[in-house]
Amino acid sequence: MISDLRNFLELVLFESGAFTIRVFNLFNILLIFILAWLVLWLINKFFKRKRKQGRIDQGKAYALMQISTYLIYVVAILLSVDSLGVKITVLLAGSTALLVGLGLGLQDFFRDLVAGFIILSERTVTAGDIVEVGGIVGQVKEVGLRTTSLITREEIILIVPNTRLTTDNVVNWSQNNRVTRFRVDVGVAYGSDTELVKKILVQCAKGHSDVMAVPEPYVFFQDFGNSSLDFALLFFSENLFRIERTKSDLRFAIDKAFRENNITIPFPQRDLWVRQIPTDK
Repeated sequence: MISDLRNFLELVLFESGAFTIRVFNLFNILLIFILAWLVLWLINKFFKRKRKQGRIDQGKAYALMQISTYLIYVVAILLSVDSLGVKITVLLAGSTALLVGLGLGLQDFFRDLVAGFIILSERTVTAGDIVEVGGIVGQVKEVGLRTTSLITREEIILIVPNTRLTTDNVVNWSQNNRVTRFRVDVGVAYGSDTELVKKILVQCAKGHSDVMAVPEPYVFFQDFGNSSLDFALLFFSENLFRIERTKSDLRFAIDKAFRENNITIPFPQRDLWVRQIPTDK
């Protein structure tokens, strides 16, 4: 029985010169990846427990889990290659010219990989964050090693190379706090009761479920415009991703309240004076 098992494990599946793959080698590789999966499962359980205890936030746990996954699988692949009898140092030395050629041709690819490690280690952007890249606002779905996927407000998946997140100007609305201040601008006609305008704007904000009670919404009298008295309603909200819908609701409410209180939202007007052109007699 033991001899049969030994013969089975020593069975040659592939042979080329001094290089031989036996059944035993495949079992080694399978065992290495099973151990790698088991280690990752234990790490994931550890992070979940820490997250439930409040000792680590979700973004940090995600970043550490991603880095651990990449590192463990790289080690597993190297061990698998070594188990086949291939010396990594000899392989790298023999393929130096090939690696140089690949490096020149895949510069952008490697830059994205380095940027991915920077993002995951520094956690400038992590899953769940609301970010603005190139004027497009989206929620981070996943930070990969080469690219980051965002879900835009139009429910479109946007794939962003990681180098853009490290070199371009990126606005992370939820980096420090999940609460952000927003504004709705509105102008009213000259002669309007400014105190009443202020009261109506604050009431409209407080009447919306997405507007936080603390800090309270408030109103700025911005300027005396060319055609209107310009006001800004400022409010705080946790609804970062769908804030445009909240702003739209507030504009509907403001327009209705202004109509009920006879407050006019003006539009630019121009008076045109036509001088009479003398006719030839």
